[in-house]
Amino acid sequence: MELIPVLDLQHGRAVHARRGAREQYQPVSSVLLPERPGDALGLAGAYRELGARRCYIADLDAIQGRPPQYDLIRAIADPGQGFGPDLLVDAGLADPAQVAPVLAAGARTLVAGLETLPDFSALAEIVAAAGAHPVLFSLDLLLGKPVRRLTGRIATQEAVSLELGARAADAGVRGLLVLDLATVGSEAGPRNVDLIDGLKRMIGLPVYTGGGVRSAEDLRALAEVGCDAALVGTALHAGRIRRSEFTVPGSE
Repeated sequence: MELIPVLDLQHGRAVHARRGAREQYQPVSSVLLPERPGDALGLAGAYRELGARRCYIADLDAIQGRPPQYDLIRAIADPGQGFGPDLLVDAGLADPAQVAPVLAAGARTLVAGLETLPDFSALAEIVAAAGAHPVLFSLDLLLGKPVRRLTGRIATQEAVSLELGARAADAGVRGLLVLDLATVGSEAGPRNVDLIDGLKRMIGLPVYTGGGVRSAEDLRALAEVGCDAALVGTALHAGRIRRSEFTVPGSE
């Protein structure tokens, strides 16, 4: 299973995401960069030094309807300044016209989230506009329930989550990301393990997850249900996941 470090970008800084309360996010303090809190480029370089193959970026400005942070993403995609070009970027995609600017900023893989997508026809159009670039569907959850913040609609049954994953697969995505906003930065352990297992068995696409990962033990538990990659932030910043743990048993 692959570990993918996370950069949450807000107002030009790397912030520490906690339980989806974005208005309260503060510049991230990390053992990887102890004297430079919020330095997105510095953290990106530190992730690369750890041996990470890919980096996930959430442009929280764009996701919340503000101007995207394309210049910062472009700098992170530059191996001379930041991480390099193998970026997965969620920039609040809702329309296929947004695809080209995100790719031009340096994204190699696009992430389209339930939170910002108007419908699955838009997702299919985004996939078509992305061409050879993979698109992942982020199944955005709050306490295990699918959520769309822009409309305020919240589904209430796990079966709905499985259906959403199937509809995203029909739209042509290359993988699914189970992202529970309530567990991000919580250090409470991964949730939705049964859902990850069900999506993997029913749909067969790669399944990623994010939120709550604390340790290599959590990574092993996710690998056991077939999870292909885990997004990791807080555990890296706290030093609980180190270079030696970037490849864990069962990850290859």
